Amino acid sequence: MAWTWLGLAGLFEIGWAIGLKYTDGFTRPIPTILTALSMVTSVVLLGLALKTLPVGTGYAVWTGIGTVGTALLGIYLFGEPATVMRLVCIGLIVSGILGLKLASG
Repeated sequence: MAWTWLGLAGLFEIGWAIGLKYTDGFTRPIPTILTALSMVTSVVLLGLALKTLPVGTGYAVWTGIGTVGTALLGIYLFGEPATVMRLVCIGLIVSGILGLKLASG
C-alpha cells in the first residue's frame, strides 16, 4: 500500500507544482486554494508512505514523480522546450525512479 500512497503523493506533487503557475503569484484565490490543498495532500500521502518505506527512497521517488510530471506538463501546457537533451534527462530521472523501486524489493 505504501507504493500506492507514494504514487498518489507524486501526482499531487505535480498538481501543486503546476498549480503554482495558475495562482499568478498567489493573487488568484481559487487556484491558490487548490494548490495549497494539493500541497497538503501530497505531504500527507508521502507521510503515510514513509511509515513503511525508507525515507531516502520515498523522498527521491516522490520528488522524481513530481519532477518528471511537472517537466512533461510544462512542455505540454506551457510550450516549454522539448529538446532531445531535456527528454533524455527526464528519461534518466524515470530510470532512477524505477531503479529505486526495484532495489527496494
